[in-house]
Amino acid sequence: MTDGEWAKVRPLLPVPGWMRGRGGQPEVYCHRAILDAIRYLVDNGIKWRAMPADFPPWDRVYAFYRRWRDHGLVREFHDRLRARVREMVGKDTEPTAGVIDSQSVKADAVVGADSRGYDGGKQINGRKRHVVVDTLGLLLGVMVTSADVGDRAAAQVLLARVADAHHRLALVWADGGYTGSLVEHCLAAFALVLAIVKRSDDQKGFVVLPKRWIVERLFAHLMRSRRLARDYERRTTSAEAMAYWSMTIVMTRRLARPRPARA
Repeated sequence: MTDGEWAKVRPLLPVPGWMRGRGGQPEVYCHRAILDAIRYLVDNGIKWRAMPADFPPWDRVYAFYRRWRDHGLVREFHDRLRARVREMVGKDTEPTAGVIDSQSVKADAVVGADSRGYDGGKQINGRKRHVVVDTLGLLLGVMVTSADVGDRAAAQVLLARVADAHHRLALVWADGGYTGSLVEHCLAAFALVLAIVKRSDDQKGFVVLPKRWIVERLFAHLMRSRRLARDYERRTTSAEAMAYWSMTIVMTRRLARPRPARA
């Protein structure tokens, strides 16, 4: 991170337990060095044991990553960054509308048979990322499943999580794969309107559809991170954490970017 990025990030970091008087020992390595190491791994797609010598030892970096993953701290950090980005562009910190979609990606050999499957539509053997984003294309929630899990089945679980975390969310746009009983279920269970944006039957070739294109922006960001171009994680929780880490990189750069002066 640049000094400007670190100045934006530092106040948003979760406070360690020992600083809150809950016991434990101070960490040996600076949080900035640890975060830089994780960002390097996500952005460049290296193995944990291939961490360059400029960073802290790989096992210390992984221990930090694992603790943040298991205690939900990476999502907490990500959500604070998202709130700052939304404030910066003049929006409320809590969204009222979003977009849901899924992305199938090939899985590495380390991914076990219990969490991989075959997506017949995309002809991909691997995993599927189910995501909900806000109207800026920023991540609200992600769930990783085997690629053979249907969009509607996964959406019931994911939308329940997102609606519980974002109480002001009232409208979610989706494509034709989310039709059926899911629309009534979302309205009855979460007071959430699921609006289906369908493609016209007479349209040919690539057509940008209203609202649905927003989620593609997030998929583009994820695929630019080499660690996420293919699923290399043994656990689905690790795959979800990697998605949050990837978006923290995007939002940190966006916060530190100089804004043009208004006329």
